[in-house]
Amino acid sequence: MIKSIALLVSSITASFSLLANTEVTGSAGGELRYFMQDALYEPQERTYGSVFFSPETYTEWNDGEDSLLFKPFFRADQHDEERTHFDVRELQWMHVADTWETKVGIGKVFWGQTESIHLVDIVNQTDAIEAVDGEDKLGQPMVNASYFSDFGTFSVFVLPYFRERTFESTDGRLRPPLAVGEALYESDGEQSHVDYALRWQASISDWEVGLSYFSGTSREPELVTIVNDEGQPEILPYYAQINQVGVDLLNVYGAWLLKFESIYREGQSEDFAAVVTGFEYTTQGIFDTQYGLGVLSEYQFDERKDNFFALGQNDLMVGLRFIFNDIDGTEVLMGYVQDLDESSTSSAFIEASSRISPHWRWKLDGYFFSSDDTDDTFYFLRRDDHLQFTLEYFF
Repeated sequence: MIKSIALLVSSITASFSLLANTEVTGSAGGELRYFMQDALYEPQERTYGSVFFSPETYTEWNDGEDSLLFKPFFRADQHDEERTHFDVRELQWMHVADTWETKVGIGKVFWGQTESIHLVDIVNQTDAIEAVDGEDKLGQPMVNASYFSDFGTFSVFVLPYFRERTFESTDGRLRPPLAVGEALYESDGEQSHVDYALRWQASISDWEVGLSYFSGTSREPELVTIVNDEGQPEILPYYAQINQVGVDLLNVYGAWLLKFESIYREGQSEDFAAVVTGFEYTTQGIFDTQYGLGVLSEYQFDERKDNFFALGQNDLMVGLRFIFNDIDGTEVLMGYVQDLDESSTSSAFIEASSRISPHWRWKLDGYFFSSDDTDDTFYFLRRDDHLQFTLEYFF
C-alpha cells in the first residue's frame, strides 16, 4: 500500500514538473489579398480575406534531454475552400545526447542557402495554397537521427508517409487553367511509400557546406492533361519515384555572402540538373544614417523544358534589401526576375514587415507576373498580380 502511494505521488510530481516546463506560444491574425486585375477564370474574385491560428506548445523533461513540440496550423479563407485547411506543422519528440539526437513524429526540415529558389530543400511538401513563394511547408512524418562530430553533422531521415500538394479550388486564384483531379503515383504504395534522405553538413574554413541525397516520391508532381469520362479536359498530378543529389554552399566574406545550390534528379520524365548561384552584399550606415542596404543577385538555371514547376530555366534575379535597424525590426526586400530567353517573361516581388508593438506585427507582400509565352508558367498567372497584407498577433 505504501509502495503504491509512493508511486502515485511520484507520478503526480512528475506530471506537475512536466507542466512547469511547458510553454504555450504562437500567433493568430488576419490576411487580405487584393488582385489587381480581373480574373481569367470564373468564378474567381478580386479580394480574398482569411484568418489563421498557429499555436505552439513546447515541453521538456529529463533535464532537457527530452522535449515535445506541437505546432498545428489552421486557416479559414473567404472564397477558396481548398485554402481553408488544417495541418499539423510539427508534432515531434526529440531526445538529445552529447554527440547525437533523434526526432520522431511530424517535423519540418529546411535545407538550402539561396534566396530566390531552394533547390535542395526536398523533405517537406510545399504548402502551395499558403503563398506563391513556396516558403510554407506541410508537416512531414519522419524518423530522424543526427550524429555530431568534428567532421560535421550526419543526418538520416526515414519518411514513411507522403503528403500530396494541394491546389487551389476553382474559386481560388494562382491556379492552373484546368481543374486538378486525383493524384497518380508511380509507386504501388502511393502515399505509403517509404522515402529516405541523407545529409552531411559542416563548416570548413569560411564555408558552410551541405551534401544531400533523397530517394522516394517526388515532392514536385508532373501535371498530366487528360480527357475525363465526362469529356472534359483535366489535370492530374503524377508523382514519380526519384533519386536526387544536392549540394549547397555559403561563404561569408566580410560584407559578402556567396551562395550556391545545385541538384541532379533522375526518375521523372526527364533527368535534369539545376543550379542557383549568386551573392548578397550588405552595407551599413548608408549616407551616414542608421540604415543598411543589401544588394542581391542570383542566376537560375534548370534543364527542364515545358515543366510547370521549372521556373528558373535561364533567369536572373536582382534585388535590394532595406534594413532600417530600428527597434521594430523593419525590413523591405524587393526583387525582379528576368527570363533571359524570353524578354516578355518576368516576375517581381516585394516583402516588407515591421513590429507595431511587442505582440503585433504587420507584413506586406506583393507578387507580379508577366509573360506572352503560352508555354510558360507565368502565362497562366499573368492576371494574378496581387498584394497581400497580414496583421499578426503573437502570444
